[in-house]
Amino acid sequence: MMIRFAILPLLLALNFSMCKKHETVSQNAQSSGSSSQVPGATAAAPVATPPKIKKPVVDQTAQVIIFCYHRLVDKIRYPGTEITPAAFEAQMKALKDRGVTVIPMQDLLAWKRGEKSIPPRCAVVTFDDGWKSQYEVAWPIMKKYGYPFTMFIYTEGVRGGALGGGEAITWEQLADMRDNGVDIEAHTATHQDLREGHNIMLASLGGKRTRTKLTGPQYEQWMQNEVVGSKQLLEQRLGIKVNCFAVPFGNYNEHVKEIARNAGYEAMFTVYGQPITFTSPLDSIGRFAIEANKPKVFEDALKMIGTSTGGAAAVAEVGAKDLSTQPADGETVRTTLPLIKANLGGIGQIEPGSVQMRVSGLGPVPAN
Repeated sequence: MMIRFAILPLLLALNFSMCKKHETVSQNAQSSGSSSQVPGATAAAPVATPPKIKKPVVDQTAQVIIFCYHRLVDKIRYPGTEITPAAFEAQMKALKDRGVTVIPMQDLLAWKRGEKSIPPRCAVVTFDDGWKSQYEVAWPIMKKYGYPFTMFIYTEGVRGGALGGGEAITWEQLADMRDNGVDIEAHTATHQDLREGHNIMLASLGGKRTRTKLTGPQYEQWMQNEVVGSKQLLEQRLGIKVNCFAVPFGNYNEHVKEIARNAGYEAMFTVYGQPITFTSPLDSIGRFAIEANKPKVFEDALKMIGTSTGGAAAVAEVGAKDLSTQPADGETVRTTLPLIKANLGGIGQIEPGSVQMRVSGLGPVPAN
């Protein structure tokens, strides 16, 4: 849930102080009128003026939507994680037809750092887990449209790993994608709920799997392998730098954020879709999960992204940090008809008729 308000752009004048060039010159000795230099003295060389560093001007009113895909199959069996190739290609064409620019993940992060400008309306395409259909089916379609994309890989799910079956991508295929400019990032080692106290599956050396709950030091050790070890393995096997982390199922808490941050990740991604603005926090970037049984998600995402052009009124994102919300940010709701509340008292004067509530995957919902 996100409420956006138009605000006037604020221009900040930045003054940069530069070092003034100093030169050492030999002066005539006034007392003697002599022009000869003092024996042994050497004239100092002029001090070079340091180059003036200009920070690029970025459009802070730009907006980005991020899509998350899983398997591409002709016959849907698991609609929660699958989509047909025809539907996927139609969506990629829709991005082009509607003037949404698909940009690389690293351009998004450079924009967030204030280092690079991006077009006003952008999208980032990501694929989770590491299925061979992403290599064999999705990649040719992405090549057709000239789109960059990111792969979030859980390492034990790669072919040959403890969870890597016949439909899994291989390390050789990942290396091929890497060599052709595909961005490859981390999605844990075994793709499980990272919050302490939740049921997880552990695989023994003999292949036997047991379900258990880990707490305390055992949990922390397991987390190090899931968050840190998976990052290190991708970097070692593929010779890449991993700076993004996607949490499985979108489940996380402050401790998960802390471990990811300490591991060296610059950004952490969830599946709670929302337009990304210049001020959106990097430790909970929402993506729109595209599923065969929720065709409205893609269309709603396109409708939610702003139509700002350079110099237009800025759009301010109001998130959980600004509102007292029910349910709270990151809370799991198990009722099919939850009551959703947001306290707007701290925002200031608001025209009641201008407020609209949207739920990812459903679109606008009745609110008063």
